[in-house]
Amino acid sequence: MASTLRTGLVFAAILLVADQASKYWILEVVNLPERRNIPLLELGPVGLDLTMVWNRGVTFGLFSGEGAWNHLILAALALVVAGFLLRWLARSETRLVTYALGAVIGGAIGNVIDRMRFGAVVDFVDVHAWGWHWYVFNVADAAIVCGVLALVADALIRPESKRKEAP
Repeated sequence: MASTLRTGLVFAAILLVADQASKYWILEVVNLPERRNIPLLELGPVGLDLTMVWNRGVTFGLFSGEGAWNHLILAALALVVAGFLLRWLARSETRLVTYALGAVIGGAIGNVIDRMRFGAVVDFVDVHAWGWHWYVFNVADAAIVCGVLALVADALIRPESKRKEAP
C-alpha cells in the first residue's frame, strides 16, 4: 500500500515538474503570449504548432465563465478530485492503475497551479490535420487524458478474477 502510494506520487511529481517547466519555457523563453503562434511541423495535411491559449474553463474550455471566483472554484474542485484520487492510489492494485492515477493527480495539480497563478491554464500544443484543429492542450492535459484512458482500459480488460473482493 505505501509502495503504490509512493510510486504514484513520485510519478505525479515528475509529471508536475515537466508540466510546469514546459509552461515556464513557453511563457518566459519562447514568449508565446506575444508571438501567439509558431508552426513547428508540417507533414502534408498534418501539423503541430505552438499556439497560446489561456483556458479559463475546464477540459475543452467548458465552464469558462469570466466570474471573479470561477478560477478559484475550478481549482478547489480539482483539488477535491485529487484528494479522492490519492485515496484510490493508496489502494491501487496494479502498476497500470498506480501510474494512471499518478498521471491524473500530477496533471490536475499542474493545472491548479496555473489557475492560482494566472487565473487560467496555459495551453499551447496545437495539433491539426486536414484543416481540423484539436483543442489546444498542455503536458498536464495530456497526462490527465492518458491516465483516464489507462484507467478505463484497466476497468475493461482486467479479468474479474484479478480484482479484489469488496470488503
